[in-house]
Amino acid sequence: MNRTWKRFTSSYLLFSFKQDSTAIFSFVVLLTLLITGLTAPLISPYNPYDPANIDIMNSELPPSWMEDGEAAFLLGTDIQGRDLLSTMIYGLRLSILIGCGAVLLQGILGVVVGLLAGYLGGKIDAVLMRIADIQLSFPYLMVAIFISAIFQVAFGIGRYEDLAVPLLIAIIGLAEWPVYARTVRASVMGEKNKEYVEAARVIGLNRWRIMFRHVLPNTMTSVLVISTIQVANAVMSEAALSFLGLGMPVTKPSLGSLIRSGFEYIFSGSWWITLFPGVFLVLLVLVINLLGDWLRDVLNPKLYKG
Repeated sequence: MNRTWKRFTSSYLLFSFKQDSTAIFSFVVLLTLLITGLTAPLISPYNPYDPANIDIMNSELPPSWMEDGEAAFLLGTDIQGRDLLSTMIYGLRLSILIGCGAVLLQGILGVVVGLLAGYLGGKIDAVLMRIADIQLSFPYLMVAIFISAIFQVAFGIGRYEDLAVPLLIAIIGLAEWPVYARTVRASVMGEKNKEYVEAARVIGLNRWRIMFRHVLPNTMTSVLVISTIQVANAVMSEAALSFLGLGMPVTKPSLGSLIRSGFEYIFSGSWWITLFPGVFLVLLVLVINLLGDWLRDVLNPKLYKG
């Protein structure tokens, strides 16, 4: 029965995907962006991390089709003289890495907490949900300011730059895990009294095997939907923190830090330093959200009329 349901779900997802042009377009664009980011060292014209490719005399060059532009720099250069196109490609990879890493962290933590709270109930449920409530009362920006300030004072700016990526993953991941915990808890509370769970108890399976082997797989639909939206939120969170100076340093550019580095020059004429990374960021977040909306509509049983 479980295998039959999985085959039905896969066929229904594929059929719905083929019928939705917006989902197809979003998937193609997202796949292109992912491949572009992951293959940055192979396809980017220059390596922005290589000091040999950085020349301050080339700083703030306009795109190649504008006056004073150079053919070697298609989208122009940033304030450090780095090729903007190459820097954006590397920044895209970094933003995707932070977004996916943060969602993986918050997903693991939130799913485990939600599963324990929903299945065990009682005092464990009350304690875990109060912890989630406390976590939700602290905005991630405040947590980021607090952690980054302490880290920079304790270990110095140089060490912070080396560990900026894992720190941002931890900050964003720890700030958003209650979203998963509450959703999984609600799903588990609806599943734990069903017949298949009672049958598992009758044949003598222990509670941990029932929780992780039988109940958890039936809650993954909602987790999948949340994850698509949370990746977009995590990418935006990283961009916001970097724009405020609490995220990626200029030496390790992400889309957010690129927008920040060029923002003060936008009114002096160097608009491309902020505009092109901003368009890249908006496009990435948009296609992820569109896919998330499609997935939510398809997997919501209340909307299925087959």
